[in-house]
Amino acid sequence: MKSVLVRLLARERGLFAGALVIAAACIALGVPLDFVLFGLTLAGVALFHHHTLQVALIGLAVIVLYKLGFTGFKEGPGFGGLGRHMLHEWVILTNLLGLLLGFALLSNHFEESKVPAVLPRFLPDDWKGGLALLFMIFVLSSFLDNIAAALIGGTIARTVFRGKVHVGYLAAIVAASNAGGSGSVVGDTTTTMMWIDGVDPLDVLEAFVAAGAAMFIFGIPAALQQQRFSPITRDAAGDARVDWARVAIVALILITAIVVNVLVNVKYPQFSDSFPFIGAGVWLALLVTAAWRAPQWSLLPGALKGSIFLLSLIVCASLMPVEKLPAASWQTALGLGFVSAVFDNIPLTALALKQGGYDWGYLAYAVGFGGSMIWFGSSAGVALSNMYPQAKSVGLWLKHGWHVALAYVIGFFILYAVLGWHPNAPHKATPVAAAYSVS
Repeated sequence: MKSVLVRLLARERGLFAGALVIAAACIALGVPLDFVLFGLTLAGVALFHHHTLQVALIGLAVIVLYKLGFTGFKEGPGFGGLGRHMLHEWVILTNLLGLLLGFALLSNHFEESKVPAVLPRFLPDDWKGGLALLFMIFVLSSFLDNIAAALIGGTIARTVFRGKVHVGYLAAIVAASNAGGSGSVVGDTTTTMMWIDGVDPLDVLEAFVAAGAAMFIFGIPAALQQQRFSPITRDAAGDARVDWARVAIVALILITAIVVNVLVNVKYPQFSDSFPFIGAGVWLALLVTAAWRAPQWSLLPGALKGSIFLLSLIVCASLMPVEKLPAASWQTALGLGFVSAVFDNIPLTALALKQGGYDWGYLAYAVGFGGSMIWFGSSAGVALSNMYPQAKSVGLWLKHGWHVALAYVIGFFILYAVLGWHPNAPHKATPVAAAYSVS
């Protein structure tokens, strides 16, 4: 065993040395060092997946030190510029932290309710059961936060597959949670941003053409993978009885998140960047209901570790000098989906809205679904990986979740074949409001 670990570590170091060579070539070609450092951080996360938090924090520290010493920040030079930048980002970061930690407790409430234990009675007992579960997640995500949809799906999967969930199926759970929100202006942060900014919800709705097609393309192979790995079973329920009090708590928390999201991001967007209302709302609901059924507070340290990792990457991405995008076209929209797998999709969406000229359904699908291709490409992926640590490997995710990237490309071109590319005229009327999470 020791010799195997030594060989794996040597392989990881060799691959990272190759990444350093590529980084040197990029610098020679004039690529800004900010991007090179961020790329090396992502390469480190991909290769040293047992030390992702340490790699992310080291990468963030190096990037901050470089910008302090050489380039400064968009908001100004030195520590003043860094302070103003973090003042601009703190609401998004705090909201996301509240959601990640709160939904970790919510998923445990849902598991303890025994609903996942009785669900096999109603699902087909072959691969179609796994596919049906993915479609349930898709529908949930069309009106819930994608973190909640992914964690609920992961909780159900752990029960119906007796704790053995294939990495390819985990990738599909994340993909389903991201696909479901891509065509709904209340289902994903990026589409909510579009709605606030003046995009017609009907222009976003067409993303469901691509997302629906993608569901079959990745859903069927993933369900077959899972069925071969650990089949769904009807006898998993036993004599389990549903704890309806916990079901009510889960419903209350989710309704609170939805109501606060609509109030802050849609009805009163002028307050959206002043306080982390959504994360605070979820925690208020958790604390109010704690006397009824206490959450499992012991889950918080593990969830906090994964949350800090994601927030570190988000801060790294926010520090990149991305001031403009290529001209709006379907090719650019397609490319943004791949960029979204490693880059914060909120600034990408904000830049695209400022630029204008996109067919918004394409953009919603690209930035919403694209992050599913890598486990840390969306907050849903990070949250689910906290529940299933075996998913924290880019290599395994790409190897076994190959159907997600394939589905993204095919879904995109199905949308193009069915509806064509019809760019919308610039619509700017109000500033893009700050949003609360990354997808």
